[in-house]
Amino acid sequence: MSNKQEIKKGNLGIFGIFVVLLAILVGTTFNTIKNGLNLGLDLKGGFEILYEATPLNEGAEVDMTVVTNSISKRVNILGVNEPQILVEGDNRVRIQLAGVDDPDSARDMIGTTANLTFRDINDNELADSSILVEGGASLAYQDGKPIVSLQIKDQDKFGEITGNISSMADGQNIMIIWLDYEDGDSYQAELEKVAKGEEPKYVSAASVRTQITGNCIIEGNFTEAEARTMANLINSGSLPVKLTEISSNVVSAQYGADALHKTAIAGAIGILLVMAFMIFKYRMPGLVAAIMLVFYIWAVFGLYSLMGAVFTLSGIGALVLGVGMTVDANIISYERIRQELYKGRTVRAAVVEGQKVSFSAIFDAQLTTLLAAVIMYIWGNGAVKGFATMLIITVVMTLLLNVAVSRWLLRLLVNSGIADNKPEWFGVKANQIPDVSKGESQFYTGTNQFDYIGKAKLYIRVAIAIFALTLVIGLVNAFRGNGFFNLGIDFSAGSKLTIENSNSTTEEVDTVLAELGYSGFRYQIADDGTIFATTKTVLEKDDIDKVQDTFASKFGDDTVVTDNVVTPVVGKDLVRNAIILTIVAWIAMMIYVTIRYEWDYAVGCIVALVHDVMMTLALFGIVRSEVNTELISVLLTIIGYSINNSIVVFDRIRETISNYKGNISADKYKAIVNESLDSTIKMSLYSSLTTLLPMIMLLVMGSRSIFTFIFAMLVGLISGTLSSLFIAPSVWVYVRTHFNKNSKKKTKKHTKKEALDEYTIKGINA
Repeated sequence: MSNKQEIKKGNLGIFGIFVVLLAILVGTTFNTIKNGLNLGLDLKGGFEILYEATPLNEGAEVDMTVVTNSISKRVNILGVNEPQILVEGDNRVRIQLAGVDDPDSARDMIGTTANLTFRDINDNELADSSILVEGGASLAYQDGKPIVSLQIKDQDKFGEITGNISSMADGQNIMIIWLDYEDGDSYQAELEKVAKGEEPKYVSAASVRTQITGNCIIEGNFTEAEARTMANLINSGSLPVKLTEISSNVVSAQYGADALHKTAIAGAIGILLVMAFMIFKYRMPGLVAAIMLVFYIWAVFGLYSLMGAVFTLSGIGALVLGVGMTVDANIISYERIRQELYKGRTVRAAVVEGQKVSFSAIFDAQLTTLLAAVIMYIWGNGAVKGFATMLIITVVMTLLLNVAVSRWLLRLLVNSGIADNKPEWFGVKANQIPDVSKGESQFYTGTNQFDYIGKAKLYIRVAIAIFALTLVIGLVNAFRGNGFFNLGIDFSAGSKLTIENSNSTTEEVDTVLAELGYSGFRYQIADDGTIFATTKTVLEKDDIDKVQDTFASKFGDDTVVTDNVVTPVVGKDLVRNAIILTIVAWIAMMIYVTIRYEWDYAVGCIVALVHDVMMTLALFGIVRSEVNTELISVLLTIIGYSINNSIVVFDRIRETISNYKGNISADKYKAIVNESLDSTIKMSLYSSLTTLLPMIMLLVMGSRSIFTFIFAMLVGLISGTLSSLFIAPSVWVYVRTHFNKNSKKKTKKHTKKEALDEYTIKGINA
């Protein structure tokens, strides 16, 4: 047996062992990872609420650590698994409770200040909750009625207080227990309410006839649930601040499960289509890419499970987007390998050289995306932060798996010798390769010559026309009072009602709401009959309760009405944060591209990014699609993703220029750009296609709750591809020939290689 045959079997054996181990690893850990995933409320159902914390005492500072600890205690009482308590800004806290099916109880438990005080009939404070044993409140019964039993911590002080109260004349020997006493509250005023048959604000007003040196009880007309809630509130500790609700969102478990099922199936089909495309187009390397795609998805889900991160619908969208991004790295590498084969190199030499020259473009493209993702994570909030987490994981996994490991696997196969003299295993025909032994030079490039710079003017005119149309439509709608954009309640404030199990039409729902005095709703209906009614009016809790009761009586007790409420302050902050995030991301990218390339390349990239963002907003303005928080995530993603194609093009332009000496004319710059675009056009189109395939499947088959997100991504990806072909290179040529004429060309050092190592010579190495 020859050494060559031994090496061949050894490499193939390592490749086979890796594939088998990967299959075993995925198969044996699938259920563990699946069960360990922490699903967000949009997949599992639940309740999300955003509070603004203000100090109880004027001039005091808010300690958000104390606030979150107190809220955490209260959430634990609810029995919620993996609650998410996130501090946003200086004084806001977002609570996400997946699996909660009673949002009203959650509101009462979390948001109530629960400042328990003991007072006399003149409203003088005698003691606060610190006089009680921590966790010493419990549900009890007296004469069959629910009461709250209190264990007294400072029994001497309590004995002194009750002794003083009991010594007062009849009618004054009363100790009142208040929950959340505020300035202006009065026991005497509450007595007037009691006389009218109304519920008093205080919890209990008990006559004290003797000194109490032990424990005591709170009694009243409590139901069992009310007594239990009061005991839990007392045990949770007093919140040091007042919490004001500024937005909330309720998602039913049924709707969340339906969204997960549809989105998962659509995403899986999209990924399978990408794998099929890669195998069909690139043959053996495509098979390696498909194997690594399975590894990538397993690694991402496994990492999410280990981190305990919350997996949401937007996270699924980011995962599917990541599939396109990670395959993009393979496409760039495989296309460069093909181009080396067209030069007449052997399969082994083509793989080595193609992988080497493609790395800089892959690295720069991924790192610019990572910059945008990190910025989103640091300064974003809510869904934006979750989306950024998935993007960061995507970039890291792409560089580790689909760059490093996939290259290693391909090298194993190639070095085994099974692909020697078989360029067709890379999608290259034998008649496309020159016979260098006969002195033939490269005659096939796999490209079609096209004047991209010349045609850019036409595309720019079309883009300007689209922007102008958006401006006209926006001004007309603004004049009519409908707003320049169709802002969702995330930006304009308002309420969104989710009506389930009503078996009614939108017309019937609108009629009932009109009878209740509510108008101006817009409606959407899901496949399962769930109706979404959105209004720019902020409905209060009492309004929601009234709607729920009315719908239950009209359409049946099974009808469930949940709400998503956003106040104006949230919309303003979202707009401000989005603008800040965008500017910071652009600045970071310009700095990076300037360092890696030159400043005129950075200008080309940024102008292309501005175009992509404006084009996405323009289409939303023309079709009047709703602008909401999901669009912010999309725009930030476009900033990180659409620059990829521009980086690939600029990397090739820089490489081509390094082969020229002396001054370069304007016409020659245009020729260089057209040549570079010819060489990279397949990379750009195939990369966009592998990203668009899963997105299209999500758009057609996925949950409607992420329709806006996917639609915006499609627009952004298409405009990003076009801008990398027509906008970024044209801007670069203009800046280079008008403002950067003295730019120093950065040359690469090329190592001269022996011809016998690079080319196929029949009779010697063929």
